[in-house]
Amino acid sequence: MNLSGLLIACSCLILGCSGKPQIPEQEKDPKYWNNWAQQTLKNALKLQSLNINKAKNLILFLGDGMGVPTVTAARILKGQLNGKTGEETQLEMDKFPFVSLAKTYNTNAQVPDSAGTATAFLCGVKANEGTVGVSAAAVRSQCNTTEGNEVTSILKWAKDARKSVGIVTTTRLTHATPSAAYAHCVDRDWYSDNEMPPEALQSGCKDIARQLFENIPNIDVLMGGGRKYMHPKNMSDVEYPNQAKHSGTRNDGRNLVEEWKARMKDKAHYVWNKNQLLSLDPRNVDYLLGIFEPNDMSYDLERNSDTDPSLTEMVDVAIKILKKNPNGFYLLVEGGRIDHGHHEGKAKQALHEAVEMDRAIGRADLLTSTLDTLTVVTADHSHVFSFGGYTHRGSTIFGLAPMSSDIDQKPFTSILYGNGPGYKLVNGARENVSTIKYEDNNYRAQSAVPLNYETHGGEDVAVFAKGPLAHLLHGVHEQNYIPHVMAYAACIGQNKDHCYSKDGAVGLKPVFSSIATILTITRLLC
Repeated sequence: MNLSGLLIACSCLILGCSGKPQIPEQEKDPKYWNNWAQQTLKNALKLQSLNINKAKNLILFLGDGMGVPTVTAARILKGQLNGKTGEETQLEMDKFPFVSLAKTYNTNAQVPDSAGTATAFLCGVKANEGTVGVSAAAVRSQCNTTEGNEVTSILKWAKDARKSVGIVTTTRLTHATPSAAYAHCVDRDWYSDNEMPPEALQSGCKDIARQLFENIPNIDVLMGGGRKYMHPKNMSDVEYPNQAKHSGTRNDGRNLVEEWKARMKDKAHYVWNKNQLLSLDPRNVDYLLGIFEPNDMSYDLERNSDTDPSLTEMVDVAIKILKKNPNGFYLLVEGGRIDHGHHEGKAKQALHEAVEMDRAIGRADLLTSTLDTLTVVTADHSHVFSFGGYTHRGSTIFGLAPMSSDIDQKPFTSILYGNGPGYKLVNGARENVSTIKYEDNNYRAQSAVPLNYETHGGEDVAVFAKGPLAHLLHGVHEQNYIPHVMAYAACIGQNKDHCYSKDGAVGLKPVFSSIATILTITRLLC
């Protein structure tokens, strides 16, 4: 059977050849739903015994641009990739027992960017858009506002506590999210000195790539893209030697990778392709630098599986290296290209990136324990991405709504954007999507407002948590609350007064005179 026939057959199985949704037989029986709800209730009741262990390990999974609509659509896609209708599927993050909401605004922006938000969920301080690792007193692109306004991240707090630390991302390692873990920069776009204005260089500001290797010099694991920002200007790339756009960008002539290798010597390994990475024995690796592309890594749908590792594969190696430290570890994992897919109006790319990050979350779960590992999954911000149109149960998430517009009488896809590059007129009217390949990987979904680059959304994002003290991530909070909870659970950073040990649990020292508070804490400890 050819591919077209297979797709038609699958559609008939899910929707029925009449085009009407086929409800799974067991769902017609009320017992199915009652039994499911009762089991869920039993599971929820178990959560009354709170996990108050000290967190030895901390993992933050950050889906860049992974708003709630993206989470829901990725859930459906994951199920459909496994031959199900999709809606009933559970993502790995769906299995986390505690869920809250984070408010994402920057100090100077209602709808945020990834730099200010990264400073919030990594450094515990809200900041201005476009700045990383500095407080709101710093002004974007003004170098002289850097000094004195630096703020440190939970990655540094963990390193100072003698934990191993790592960063894994599908973007360049100098991009907004990872850079807030180690850099103090008033402009997120200063990837190398080539992107900096002369006055900033003359004033002593450092580019982000340089800060990656100098600010916290012994980060144990670094994996992602961004080779060209580490290499001297016009130095050919090892993987793309004949493509000038991938050559080095540094005007100072420094080769930061070679400097790192010389400094770390025999303790460290540098890799730039999948084979080199997977050939390593984590037991024999203390430090790892893996830079797999000159810029961002490829979308997962376009990834060369022979040469480029997946996010899941990178996370697997990272945890195996980091967990050797008896003091534990902190790991930041970014599914960074969810955001890029949305910006380009390419929902299929974005959602497959989200599904891949969910696989990585599942892999981390197999390598760790909720007894001593606090894992948090969240997003920095959302996007103006939506899906709707009264689609039938089991409809492909990338398909058409089962209705046409009652204004222009043309069909439309379930997925749409509020703005972006998908806006297109044909003969002065909205394009008829039924005449084009709307399920292609790089199809740009229609948008209401024409923009070259789709924008972020301003709504709250979900925060999923499991492990020690995960219950502290509840309700609706400011985004900068997240690293404070993680640090509190691991007894790193500030406010360590509660960190006396009692049978392996975090001791919660009473700090309020309220009898009710004392009784509550007593109940938790007994």
